[in-house]
Amino acid sequence: MIDFTPVREKKATLHDLAPGLGRDDLARELNEMYDHIQSLIREATDADATFQPVDPAADDAYAVEGEESIAWTLGHVIVHLTASMEESAALSAELARGVEFHGRSRWEVDWKTVKDIETCRERLEDSRRMCLAALDMWPRKPHLENTYLPAPTVKPYNCVVRFLSGLRHASDHLSQMEEILRQAKMAQEEQTA
Repeated sequence: MIDFTPVREKKATLHDLAPGLGRDDLARELNEMYDHIQSLIREATDADATFQPVDPAADDAYAVEGEESIAWTLGHVIVHLTASMEESAALSAELARGVEFHGRSRWEVDWKTVKDIETCRERLEDSRRMCLAALDMWPRKPHLENTYLPAPTVKPYNCVVRFLSGLRHASDHLSQMEEILRQAKMAQEEQTA
């Protein structure tokens, strides 16, 4: 998997990672990311999917009113990161085809409906299928010059950088999932002790 640490540490940008990457490279990276997440939750249980962890740093300015500072469950993280990845994939397909950016393309499963680990696994596989299908929509010669400005503080995104932004976002949630699973395991051990 691509190491996004330099981007997180502001020593590099997504643009620095993009040169030489094509559709097949991005498909491989997506598969590696989703395979990694599936391996993280391989031993997870239904209780792990809904376990409410402790997260003093929880702060989501875009959350529904009243949920801004709740700690996310494993199911919540998975529906969030898959929705973000799907949005990146859909927008990258449009940019690759020469379509002018016309706004966001996002829909997220209601995290409260995720009550078991199988739903998490299915959500990941459904998302993988959709993201790979979006890459299949790229023409043989993508319009790499077709860009848009996602924020005033970054360079314009093309199709490759837009897809990479989804992968980086997913990677940002890996340690959060590991921590949720760690706390869930500790809570289960305390209950059986």
